[in-house]
Parts: sequence; C-alpha cells; structure tokens
Amino acid sequence: MSKIRLLLVDDHEIVRAGLRMLFMAEPDMEIVGEAGSAEEALQAVQEVKPDVVLMDVAMPGMSGIEATRRIKEVDPDVAVLALTMHEDEQYFFEMLNAGASGYIPKRAAPDDLVSAIHVVSQGNVFLYPSLAKLLVKDFVRREEAGGDSVTDLLTPREREVLTYIAEGHTNREIAEELVISHKTVDRHRENIMRKLNLHSRVELVKYAIEKGLITVG
Repeated sequence: MSKIRLLLVDDHEIVRAGLRMLFMAEPDMEIVGEAGSAEEALQAVQEVKPDVVLMDVAMPGMSGIEATRRIKEVDPDVAVLALTMHEDEQYFFEMLNAGASGYIPKRAAPDDLVSAIHVVSQGNVFLYPSLAKLLVKDFVRREEAGGDSVTDLLTPREREVLTYIAEGHTNREIAEELVISHKTVDRHRENIMRKLNLHSRVELVKYAIEKGLITVG
C-alpha cells in the first residue's frame, strides 16, 4: 500500500521538527517536503506532488488562506489540512472557503492529528469537535431563521444525518448515534447527496458555504 505523502508548512522550525518526529513514526506516512512560508509551499506542491499539505494559517507574507486557495487552483486533488493556533470563526470559515479539507488546532492530541491526516487523504473533511460545532451552530441558526433553504428538500431524518456528516462523523458512528443500520445511513447519505447534487463530504461543506448556509468571515 502506498504511503500518504505529506508536505509540512509552518514558519517555525521547531514546530516542523515536532511534526517530523510524529509522522516519521507512522508506517503509512512519509514527509516529502517542508516549507517555511506560503511562497515556498506553492513551489513545493508543484515539485514534490504531496497527497496532503499540513498548512499553518498565519505566517509572515502570504497567509495560509491565500496559499490554500492557490494550491487548490494548481492541483485540486491535493488535500490541505489547516493546523493552527487560531480557533475563531473568521479563520475557520475562510480556510474552508479557500478549499481546505480540514481544520485542527495545534493544541490537539497527536493521535487526533494523525487521524485527521488519514481522513483528508481519503477525500473526506476533518473538523476538530470544537470547530465543527461552529459550523453546525451557524447552519442551525440559519435554519431557525427561516426563509428559503436547500434543506427544505430533505426529510427530518436526512437533516439529522446531514448534521452528523457536517460534524465529521463516519457512517458507522452515525448509525450508532441514531440507532439505525449502517445500510440505512448509507441510503440517507445517498439521498442527501442526490437531492443536493453533491458527491462527497468536501463538496457538502463547500456547497453550504457557497449557498450562504455558512457565514464566511
């Protein structure tokens, strides 16, 4: 099985050193490059072709937000995972809007970071629990405010499943929470994606932002 190719982007060498030690211990991961700035990251993406870019948000010069946007323009298949000290709504929503597939704070446990790498490398979205709540809270707030909503197309159960998907839960976890079968969750998920004309959890988050279900900035 091929290893997950990682590019580490952070302007602090000591942070990159710590990350290097963490990922070198993972048998299914390899570090193919490092960058101390967003500008270096853009060049490295084209040279080393990583599967996942671990991106700091706030750096001198170009921000990680702008770097993420440009990286996704150059190679849409690269997954960008934000690793940052910032846990406020502005950075969170702006990174998602730029195309990031996940957002995790630097205070998170090493195991959470490793899990996040696995999730985004598979084309899914990883949202740290405290940050996922921001997304869901904003989504629910707009629902309660009334007005036109794409979720008018969904049944109450599908809306429940949609919320769990947005929180980053797997189908198996959703089945356990709702006390339904794994196949039933699969069917609800398929219906949600069909009704909203989406094809992945990444598209679901981006669609929510683009359609105004999520406030950006």
